[in-house]
Amino acid sequence: MVRFDYHTHSNYSDGHFIPGMIRAAEAAGLDGIGFADHCNVTAEGDARRRLDGLGFAMDETYPRRREGIQWARTETDIAIYDAVEMDYVPGREADIAAFLDEAGFDYAIGSVHSVDGDDVQWSENFVGLDDEGRRAVVDGYYDALAALAGTELFDIAAHADLVERTPELRGYSTAEHYEQVAAAFADSATIPEINAGRVLDDYGEFHPAPGLLDSFLDHDVEFVIGTDSHHPEEIGDRIDALEAHLDDRGIEPARLDV
Repeated sequence: MVRFDYHTHSNYSDGHFIPGMIRAAEAAGLDGIGFADHCNVTAEGDARRRLDGLGFAMDETYPRRREGIQWARTETDIAIYDAVEMDYVPGREADIAAFLDEAGFDYAIGSVHSVDGDDVQWSENFVGLDDEGRRAVVDGYYDALAALAGTELFDIAAHADLVERTPELRGYSTAEHYEQVAAAFADSATIPEINAGRVLDDYGEFHPAPGLLDSFLDHDVEFVIGTDSHHPEEIGDRIDALEAHLDDRGIEPARLDV
């Protein structure tokens, strides 16, 4: 059974109001829900302005959200975690570490969302690239993901094959990529998640997809669970799908010590 959902979003980034998310977690039978809103402390210039326009400003708003979480804890019997989903950019580890130390979240999720400044979920960034160019992006993605594991900055690594969501990058992941990141996480305290964010949507797979999941299991890597839900109605269906997936693969999810 899934008891804890460590990866959801609230209105402090691109999700729903906290009380509604908590009610959905209660209805799904969860013992705990973690709010891990998007945060980026390395973006500058136009990239920073874009994030501000999207409301991805947890580096500035986390104290206010923390007050909301503290109030919400008085209204429910389930555990509510004050977490963050932090963009990881190689070379900016000191900036990320300084912010995480200052903020003192219950736990931190690390995500690779971009390669050389291009968001890997935006198809328009890659439609003009040939096969060689797309392979280079995917290589860069897995290099960054392996580096994320090596930093030990994060408790959890999110959606470990995110490039597979993007049609222009799908299918360029290789067994060598999978071995690279599985070996990195086998040597790291950072735990990857099984993420249900697109399994019921257009992509139709969990992260990690079967090939990468097999590599992780071959290296005895553990997993935590994250629905990556942004709206209350997503939580229950994704928990049901995750429980069936875990049962099918014989996986017992780990629990964070928070």
